[in-house]
Amino acid sequence: MLAFVKGRLIETGTDYVVLDNQGIGYLIYTPLSVLENLPPIGQDIKIYTYMYVREDQLTLYGFLTRDDLEIFKLLIGVSGIGPKGALGLLSRISPNEFRFAVMSGDSKTIAKAPGIGPKTAQKLIIELKDKLKLEDMFEASTEADADVSHGGSGAEKETIMALVALGYSETEAFRAVQKADASPETDSETLLKLALKQMLTF
Repeated sequence: MLAFVKGRLIETGTDYVVLDNQGIGYLIYTPLSVLENLPPIGQDIKIYTYMYVREDQLTLYGFLTRDDLEIFKLLIGVSGIGPKGALGLLSRISPNEFRFAVMSGDSKTIAKAPGIGPKTAQKLIIELKDKLKLEDMFEASTEADADVSHGGSGAEKETIMALVALGYSETEAFRAVQKADASPETDSETLLKLALKQMLTF
């Protein structure tokens, strides 16, 4: 089992990358979130991988963070969700947005992913709700990014509650708070103003 592949990026496609590691080219299928955050061709990159093995298939799927990989493994562990469906979902929403959608029962957000209908979205919520933790949602940070998440501060939680009271869905509120340009010291009033600005960009 390959935990990760580190090598020179030599090619990208609509849903894959090719890394050169000691003269061996690894074709790795990835979600859109990976393709949007790649370094220039020719630079080194580390991809966390999952090897999908079937009688007639041996495929590598890859992610920039362990967090993405863990959510991918949870998704394909649900009957009816294959690797392509999991990649499609992670191309549409981030791991934290998916966690929030599952924990808040927001099937509409999950169903927006290609190949995921309302019934499948409900199934994902039912099967994964007990496997996801609130602290994971707030504490998960992106290893590929130097910025650390705000860690689920009281201001974040208060702002999410305020946005929900204003009529936004919990998932939309969480996404806006995470994207707001705020520091860990930002108070809830300022964070709410920043989050509302983010709402205008959705």
